[in-house]
Amino acid sequence: MNDLPTPEGEFTELPPYIVPHSQEPIRILYEDNHLLIIDKPHLLLSVPGRHPINFDSLILRLEPHYPGVTAVHRLDLDTSGLMIVPRTREALAGVARHFQARAVSKEYRALVWGSVADDKGTIDLPIARDWVNRPKQMICAETGKSSITHYEVLERQSNATLLRLTPETGRSHQLRIHLRELGHPILGCDMYAHPDALAATPRLCLHATRLKFLHPITQTWLAAASPAPFDAKGVRNYRPG
Repeated sequence: MNDLPTPEGEFTELPPYIVPHSQEPIRILYEDNHLLIIDKPHLLLSVPGRHPINFDSLILRLEPHYPGVTAVHRLDLDTSGLMIVPRTREALAGVARHFQARAVSKEYRALVWGSVADDKGTIDLPIARDWVNRPKQMICAETGKSSITHYEVLERQSNATLLRLTPETGRSHQLRIHLRELGHPILGCDMYAHPDALAATPRLCLHATRLKFLHPITQTWLAAASPAPFDAKGVRNYRPG
């Protein structure tokens, strides 16, 4: 619940946040009887939001065409790119085990503020929930969970850098907060970027670009790729919603 204290010390509920309605199509990159690999659009929830108004989501859009689909992992509303969507309980359990064992190879592209000095590096900072500022996360050595992100510079401009990101862990908002701590917040990030970085692009410049994992039923390797809709010069052909 979102609420604010009144002068009398009571609390009043704030109006719900209304999620933008994305008009972009969901791209199906792979399908079989067990699972899908899809390319999620920007500004589409992975699963329905808590408020009934925010029911539109990836899972609900897929359900009429693929009954029984469920979520095994998520991308933020603002993040676009690749997701695995199980169609059966067996596939769900198998993919979940792969994620738990860190056996799913994931790669992202991020366009960040400023020129990153090192060509590559690792960010190893524990992440915990920021209960006071929900849904934000925070870096906390005492209560945070181990969180590791590897990065590599792909292209530099005078005021922005395109990075390849390969996270070892999958904490909520991990890539956003790790890059903020590096001193190079992701452009367009409304949670962790400073005002100039937020205003630099019309969308969050974070895209899940590659996936590789062992199919939990057929035991064959699956790989998928999706090019990022931005480069070091900015967002290409942006269409809001």
